[in-house]
Amino acid sequence: MSEAKREYRIFRFGIFELDAGSGELRKEGKVQPRLRDQALRILLMLLERPKDVVTREELRERLWSSDTFVDFDHGLNTAINQLRGALGDSAASPRFIQTLPRRGYRFIAPVELAASANAAPLREANPDVDARRSGEHALGRTNDRTDDRTGGSDQPAAQPVRSWALSDARELPIVPSGIVRVLFSLIQLMYLSFYIVSLARLSRVETILADSGNPAALIVVAMVVTAAVGIPVRLYLLAAAAFNYRGLNRKFQTLFPFLLLLDELWALAPFLLVHQIGIGLAIGLTAALLYLPFSQRSLLLMDFSARRAPE
Repeated sequence: MSEAKREYRIFRFGIFELDAGSGELRKEGKVQPRLRDQALRILLMLLERPKDVVTREELRERLWSSDTFVDFDHGLNTAINQLRGALGDSAASPRFIQTLPRRGYRFIAPVELAASANAAPLREANPDVDARRSGEHALGRTNDRTDDRTGGSDQPAAQPVRSWALSDARELPIVPSGIVRVLFSLIQLMYLSFYIVSLARLSRVETILADSGNPAALIVVAMVVTAAVGIPVRLYLLAAAAFNYRGLNRKFQTLFPFLLLLDELWALAPFLLVHQIGIGLAIGLTAALLYLPFSQRSLLLMDFSARRAPE
């Protein structure tokens, strides 16, 4: 990349952005303390090659000339520590800079390359950050491929269209895949228990509905049909999470409109126990259940971000 184009580059990652021309690091639009020269150059090298390993040898050749007599390891560690401090990152649980022992470093968060108002046309640093392609690329970034970093057209990077209501993958934290799978599986087990217990006590449910003056037959039929459909769906999602199925995120996004309707209907289940638990608790539980479909979606998007950051 020519120097004329370099000065226009603005890298965006998480809540941060780095102006390659001025060297300014901004957090939520606010300028942060100036990075030291070597730390800044290391960060630029990592951002230029997201998801790729930048070896210690490359860093030595680029930043420390052969005739410079310094403690390379100490200087490199100091620069990396400054970067992690500036980004609020950690070596033990990295969100941005991953250490590969004895090999080098890798920038694991999604990176977007934007252009200033006066910038010449340039390529995107990482097309994967486009939320519209998230379903196609989810859960498949466990190797060191670099071909996706070089795609795209010679046009200024466009800002992806975001939903006003649903979360974007870039807005969510990177969470370890194991935690996501456990939480997602617990939600599926909860819904399975709803379906099975309701079917096992169908006569009791019918009595409760009749006593409340509701159209018992119609509601019971709806419960049986939705439970009969929901049980295999939940078993599939549970098995997919348990066996780490890599297409789970894409499949769930496809099923999400149907699951949203199904889960919102079952969110009313606490009102069947209103005489036992009271109206206040029934409303509270229903409100929590209304949120669960969106929490499942957010969990899988967090897992998507984590998987795009190579383990």
